[in-house]
Amino acid sequence: MKNIGVVGLGLIGGSLCKAIKAYTDCDIFGYDIDEAIVYSATEYGAIDARLTKQNLSKCDLIIFALYPANTIAYVKDYLNYFQQGCILMDMCGVKEVVCNSIQEIIKGYEFTFIGGHPMAGREFSGFAVSDKDLFQHASMILTPFQDTKKSVLNTVSQFLLTLGFERVIDTTPQFHDKMIAYTSQLPHVIANSYVKSPNCSYQLGFTGGSFEDMSRVAKLNEQMWTELFLENRENLIQEITILIENLCNIKNALEQSDADKLRSLLAEGRVIKESLK
Repeated sequence: MKNIGVVGLGLIGGSLCKAIKAYTDCDIFGYDIDEAIVYSATEYGAIDARLTKQNLSKCDLIIFALYPANTIAYVKDYLNYFQQGCILMDMCGVKEVVCNSIQEIIKGYEFTFIGGHPMAGREFSGFAVSDKDLFQHASMILTPFQDTKKSVLNTVSQFLLTLGFERVIDTTPQFHDKMIAYTSQLPHVIANSYVKSPNCSYQLGFTGGSFEDMSRVAKLNEQMWTELFLENRENLIQEITILIENLCNIKNALEQSDADKLRSLLAEGRVIKESLK
């Protein structure tokens, strides 16, 4: 791969550009709806030039760091500008809706689409906080189609490892969304609910590590997370239902002053946590 296009220059897209520049010899063309960000990325040296219809057709790999609906729309709108044989890869936090939609859009074209989701991020967003080392020691999840050539998948995986990812995991879009509902989306729901306690406004001086750990991801992009939650709502609702049941079990033990039951519930959680690798 020589020429790479990156669509969307926020935290993820900007970090990808900086990592590609730092750790490969590829030329990078970048696009963002905000021209000021494209200018900043060019001045910084994160991209070689603005991504246009002309150089889009020269790209061997095109990465979409956009919201799900915008990713689908971009592929549909610029379909005829991609060169035959190029690789398309998204960075969305949900995979089934994106993969299914793009599979239909590119049917009959000689493109390879591979769904991607970097397990890295920050509570802040935008190109200004992007970092070439954001992906160091992180996982990248890929959701290739069943007919994806092994050689193409290996090329993409090796490229991602070069950018600092510690491991590349292949799975299905369905399993990705099921797991992400638990490992990523549910913690954001919990943090958002947690800080809505009336006592939160009085927390200064009473907090330690637990408060910071629980509340960190409450500082979220509500537009993006609303789209992600709704696109994965069935899996997320299932996880919320399980959480409510577990909370009710503890609540009931407290209401009944049942020390044995409470101790058992707490021990159960501790044992599960200790068994994790």
